[in-house]
Amino acid sequence: MSDPSKSEEFYKKLKAQLADTALWPTNYLYKFIVPTETEKVNQVEEIFNNLGAVITTKQSKNGKYTSVSINVRMKNPDHVISKYKEVADKVEGVISL
Repeated sequence: MSDPSKSEEFYKKLKAQLADTALWPTNYLYKFIVPTETEKVNQVEEIFNNLGAVITTKQSKNGKYTSVSINVRMKNPDHVISKYKEVADKVEGVISL
C-alpha cells in the first residue's frame, strides 16, 4: 500500500471491524508473508517480542517465501493496527494478510 490515503482508509475500516467483532483485550492472529531470509523473519518476530506471542513459521513449497503466524493478546484495535504499521515500516517486502 504505497498510497498513504488508501492505507489510512484501510486502517480506519479495520479499526471499526475490530471494534465491532471482538471484546477487548482479546487474542489476535496476525499473518505475514516475507521473503525467506532469516533476517526478515527475525525482524517480524522481534516486533512481537516480549508480548507473550505464539509464533509459527512455515516455508512455501518452493522455499521462496515464509509465512509467519503470530497469535498474541492485544489490548485494543489501536494496538493491533500499530503493530501492522510497525511491521510494514520495518520489514521490507512483507505482505500482511
